[in-house]
Amino acid sequence: GERVLTAIAQKFGHEFEFKSCPMGGNAIDSHGNPLPDETLAECKESDAILLGAVGGPKWDDPNAKTRPEAGLLKLRKELKLFANLRPISCSPYLVDASPLKRQIVEGTDILFVRELTGDVYFGESGRRPHASGEEAYNVMIYNTEEIVRVVRLAAEAARGRRKMLTSVDKANVLEVSRLWRSTAAKVMKEEFPDVEYNVVLVDAMAMHLISKPREFDVVVTANLFGDILTDEGSMLPGSLGLLPSASLGSSGPGVYEPIHGSAPDIAGKGIANPLATILAGAMLLRHSLKLEAEAAAIEAAVDAVLKTGARTADIAAGGPSIGSVAMGDLVLKQLA
Repeated sequence: GERVLTAIAQKFGHEFEFKSCPMGGNAIDSHGNPLPDETLAECKESDAILLGAVGGPKWDDPNAKTRPEAGLLKLRKELKLFANLRPISCSPYLVDASPLKRQIVEGTDILFVRELTGDVYFGESGRRPHASGEEAYNVMIYNTEEIVRVVRLAAEAARGRRKMLTSVDKANVLEVSRLWRSTAAKVMKEEFPDVEYNVVLVDAMAMHLISKPREFDVVVTANLFGDILTDEGSMLPGSLGLLPSASLGSSGPGVYEPIHGSAPDIAGKGIANPLATILAGAMLLRHSLKLEAEAAAIEAAVDAVLKTGARTADIAAGGPSIGSVAMGDLVLKQLA
């Protein structure tokens, strides 16, 4: 990712300053803390953060006092990040890598916007005695402000794309979703009359995502539904190694990362797909630095490389493949 951003800086006459900081599992080993104070301070002073995978089997003990993921959750909270953006598009040169039929996925280009700070993950939770033994509870909770800001961000994104926004909820059953639906409708009517707006129930959306993904542009939804739907959607292109994500707030630096984990089975072998990290760099340029032409240049370079037939093992479908560095070199060559 850094090599490609450096190439973009040279190509477009910018100057980027990079700083490397420990986080996650590595930071637990070196500092006993998945988000050291100095790392957090550097992040707060930065314009944007490009993140690698934070965990791995070494730190997977569920009874451990500190886990790598805690660093990411704290970073999101400290930076006041409330929206996760995950673009899901199917390259015309990789349609056959998808588990779905070509005629279904070809032309798919969806941007999921998932709310990050509310829902059952952050509501009251606990266990208590029950006649049968125990019962457990998690409270699903949202307030108006949380809904307004994420819908507004999603609608702004739709305005810059195909001007279509779909809100996903479960308003036929859940009171939380009824507040979500009425609040979102008010925002769209008052502030975004130029954006086509519709609502879909989450169970129907799970079906539509597999049967007619091309019909959607920007999709906004709550934390729990977004967690599930974005993982479902990530299967459309055929590999997690192709997909970046961004976590954004109202101001301050955003966090950009590939959606895949540390892939311990191939770590250190030089065969991982670097394209998700490279495309995370494109999202960084677009959303944090407002450099649209530069972001588009990276995306075009990746497409051009895929058009030549170059593939890492995860997208080679059993055919010839190249390593991580070689794939990165090909993208750099396209940017030269």
